Amino acid sequence: MLQHQDHFHGSDLEKIEKIYGIHKEEIVSFSANVNPLGLSGKLRASLAEHLDAITSYPDREYTELRKVIAAYCDTEYDRIIVGNGSTELISLFIQIEHPSKAMIIGPTYSEYEREVSLGGGTSLYFPLKESADFQFNLERLETQLNESIDLLIICNPNNPTSSAITRKEMRAILDICKQHDIFVMVDETYVEFAEKYDEINAVSLTNYYNNIVILRGISKFFAAPGLRLGYAITGNQDLIKAVNTKQNPWTINSLAEIAGKLMFTDDAYIRQTKELISRERARIVTALRKIDGLKVYEPTANFVLVRILRDDVTADTMFDAAIRQKMMIRNCSTFPFLDNKYIRFCFMNPEDNDRLVNCIREVMSQ
Repeated sequence: MLQHQDHFHGSDLEKIEKIYGIHKEEIVSFSANVNPLGLSGKLRASLAEHLDAITSYPDREYTELRKVIAAYCDTEYDRIIVGNGSTELISLFIQIEHPSKAMIIGPTYSEYEREVSLGGGTSLYFPLKESADFQFNLERLETQLNESIDLLIICNPNNPTSSAITRKEMRAILDICKQHDIFVMVDETYVEFAEKYDEINAVSLTNYYNNIVILRGISKFFAAPGLRLGYAITGNQDLIKAVNTKQNPWTINSLAEIAGKLMFTDDAYIRQTKELISRERARIVTALRKIDGLKVYEPTANFVLVRILRDDVTADTMFDAAIRQKMMIRNCSTFPFLDNKYIRFCFMNPEDNDRLVNCIREVMSQ
């Protein structure tokens, strides 16, 4: 397993508070990739009315919640699996598939490799090339896939590169993997932020392929990481049965169940989120590309990857400058194939985005 140097995660605000002496409530986290609008208005207005739900068990099958999610994703509810955050589902699927060898398209989220390792398997990476701006290359992947690989793991859009694979390319990947008996796990945590959602969203492929499972959650788009609600879509009924057998009952609490039914139907919130991120993504990328000494990779999700080209400035330099102004960005040197020249940050409200751009500009002008 690759060994990575520890750096601050988007949830490490308590550590920041202790080291820098800044109250965590004052920090704007550009590192967590969470929707800057905060909670759904529909959820905020209605959840308190449902507090009595915690006096009884939720529906063991979560039927109504799964129907709401299915309508949101435009699929059938019997293809939906719910879990205690997408992290639980990642763990469950990897335990069930139990791959001896997994291929991970990277650089990406380290939890995939960790879960494969916990199950006794090994991981190898298919690296997205910086020389190609971290864009996916189907022909190159095809040469790397063979019968020795049991599981292909794809984050789409990918964290931290913010690049994406189209549904047309995903279909080709599934065809290739079918030939080699490879199962494909696709993490679509950030797909709802994508400008070209209809070209990237792979849910419809579960109607035709049984070697794919798609993972999503509410932590990022719906700004509710504390509720711990994740879900998956698959057409593989054997996998669904295996999950139902292995998963603990009532893994989602009553309030999270109710919250899900509220937020997935908040059409105004969903539209406002997409409009805000689309507008700020275009505006901030344009501003960043006017700053000398930076390479800005084209983002698909609600965050952008930036490479620092100057020899005398590192990701540590940029992190320190930003946190002293109460803004937290991500040093990407913990990701495989990236070093201390890469930073990642998400798009927040316009005034906060402007403050961060000004901070970066100041550092690069010194």
